[in-house]
Amino acid sequence: MLVAFSVSPMGGDSDSVGAAVAAAVRVVRESGLSNETTSMFTTVEGEWDEVMAVVKRATDVLLEQFPRVSLVLKADIRPGRSDQLRAKVETVERYLTN
Repeated sequence: MLVAFSVSPMGGDSDSVGAAVAAAVRVVRESGLSNETTSMFTTVEGEWDEVMAVVKRATDVLLEQFPRVSLVLKADIRPGRSDQLRAKVETVERYLTN
């Protein structure tokens, strides 16, 4: 499965959340799961339980520092598929070059 998520503290200094977001992304990168971070979301690939556990840990890191956290999550659940983080982009690129 692929899960694209965004986690950010709410309240306080809302103009600068980069350090908090980096703490959450660090959790994802240290998980060992395939992942990609863009300007709006971090996408993680793996099995349901392991991906959701990483999202929870990334959220918990922020909750240790902030009283309120926003989490946005989108999932692509496609049993039997792997390496979709890369393959889905390659499919779109193929259409763009034809």
